[in-house]
Amino acid sequence: MMGPAWCAVLVLLATAGSALGRFVVEKNSVSVTSPEALKGKYECAIGNFGVPQYGGTLQGWVVYPKNNRDACKEFETSFKSHKSGERPNFVLIDRGECFFTTKAWNAQLAGAAAILVVDSKDEPLITMDNPEDTGTSHMENITIPSVLITKKLGEDLKKSAENDEMVSVLLDWRESLPHPDERVEYEFWTNSNDECGPKCDMQMDFVKSFRGTAQVLEQKGYTQFTPHYITWYCPEAFVVSKQCKSQCINHGRYCAPDPEQDFSKGYDGKDVVVQNLHQVCVFKVANDSGKPWLWWDYVHDFAIRCPMKEKKYTHECATQVIKSLGLDLEKIDNCIGDPEADEENPILKAEQDAQIGHGKRGDVTILPTLVVNNRQYRGKLDKGAVLKAICSGFEETTEPAICLSDGLYTFSFYCRNVSQIMSYGALRFLIFLLFPVDVQTNECLENNGGCWFDKANNVTACKDTFRGRVCECPIVKGVKFAGDGYTNCEASGIGRCEINNGGCWKDTKDGKTISACSHEESKGCKCPVGFTGDGVKSCEDIDECKTRTACQCSGCSCQNTWGSYECSCGNTNMLYMREQDTCISKQAASSVGWSFMWVIFFGLVFAGVGAYAVYKYRLRSYMDSEIRAIMAQYMPLDSQEGANQQHVAHAGDDI
Repeated sequence: MMGPAWCAVLVLLATAGSALGRFVVEKNSVSVTSPEALKGKYECAIGNFGVPQYGGTLQGWVVYPKNNRDACKEFETSFKSHKSGERPNFVLIDRGECFFTTKAWNAQLAGAAAILVVDSKDEPLITMDNPEDTGTSHMENITIPSVLITKKLGEDLKKSAENDEMVSVLLDWRESLPHPDERVEYEFWTNSNDECGPKCDMQMDFVKSFRGTAQVLEQKGYTQFTPHYITWYCPEAFVVSKQCKSQCINHGRYCAPDPEQDFSKGYDGKDVVVQNLHQVCVFKVANDSGKPWLWWDYVHDFAIRCPMKEKKYTHECATQVIKSLGLDLEKIDNCIGDPEADEENPILKAEQDAQIGHGKRGDVTILPTLVVNNRQYRGKLDKGAVLKAICSGFEETTEPAICLSDGLYTFSFYCRNVSQIMSYGALRFLIFLLFPVDVQTNECLENNGGCWFDKANNVTACKDTFRGRVCECPIVKGVKFAGDGYTNCEASGIGRCEINNGGCWKDTKDGKTISACSHEESKGCKCPVGFTGDGVKSCEDIDECKTRTACQCSGCSCQNTWGSYECSCGNTNMLYMREQDTCISKQAASSVGWSFMWVIFFGLVFAGVGAYAVYKYRLRSYMDSEIRAIMAQYMPLDSQEGANQQHVAHAGDDI
């Protein structure tokens, strides 16, 4: 029986199928330099994992293993070059039996510098992609380039290798991306969904690591960046279905898959579409204001502050992030429009049109996807690899200094793998010394970086870093602030009352100052005794006389004061006792007081006499025992003399 979930799967398949179109396989070239019979230049397809050397070349020897030729298991032999300056080895691998990423990982573990996967049939080249879920634990750790070659070329290379011929090839990525002028245009096709598994984690890690570099390139005019989001439409026959309504907005025109792949819980696909629309509009408004790089800050902060797991993936949370960055909220809301309206949304309509390939760029069907100069990037979504691809898109001699300095990234990579000649941290420091202007920028100078700021004390949570900025509550005068760093930071711990009174209420009247901040508490505000309120904004005086909580003794007169009260007895000979809330006679109090003093005095006297008597007795006993001990040393006592006589008599008997 076909249940609702299966019906929803069909809907998604139908919508996904409608988005399929022209897919372009991104290629580089492989040149065979030996043996002589195979010399020539051939096409190969770039794998969508590992680190392709965009803008560069890599030359090595081809090795065809005797065992494990599909590389689905770990190799027992090593392909690592053992001599200094020796060419690296490329492993020739048969297609089939396991994931492409598994083959690359096993070859990398064995020391291969690259893999050449031989197609198993005669067909046009395809793109080797990442698996969706299974076998992804090693996916992010693959750093060697991977290419797919035709079956014909592969068979020829196999024969030469099996005949013990020296097979040398050159992998060339110099023309893989266009490089027409001094500015690079690139696009990032992404998604606001943070519950789609490893690929969502990968794209968020990329945003965090690449954000600072992207902003520097954009601010200096080296690049023109545009973010994009994929949506699908719901087929007309399913528009009124429950599944379509939960996954789409604007009457089925713009849809996204359910984040958890479970229609009965969590967020729906339409929630993802709405947040995608927020991010597109943030970029549009930021771009119109001349600050397109703020998109990186918004996406970064939204992912941290509004995750699905914490049930914060909402319009309200998005609004808070937008306000913290100083963007025009009204313009963004106008851009978003009404998701419930039965009409086209011009922003999302433009996104759907942009999905369709044009020129040499194919349709965008893989998430995430990076497009550089209208060509799709292939490989690991890694800061160093992506920067290398972007730098290869500049016309020769027009590259910014950051591209020339980050060329050391490749050197550091080989140093780590070969001999650890120089640490990556040392290289980063050297880059900073050589190119300080192009590498570093202080993002806290503008709008406080979107972080918390206390104007009264000039304290901020914004900390400038190499990659961008972080919002982290500071330590001021030894006092630690606690909070999220974006909207709230409060002084905590010992000494917190010295900083803005710990954020608590404080007031002074008639020279008397009262505060709701206590040095005995590490956090929080509490109105002191005699006051009531929240302790933060206000503390109101309690009128003990009106509330009848004090001074209720017979004949007593009550007068309220700020934070306390005064109570007097009707008779001048009476004394008010605050703790007991009663009046007693001053004379009685005086006689009782003197009697108590005499009792104490005589008690001390008796105790002193008794202690002296005990002391004298113990001293006398001690002296007697000392005297007896001294006398026993010089003159024997009667008991000792008798014992000695008996001992002598017995000794005589033995003789």
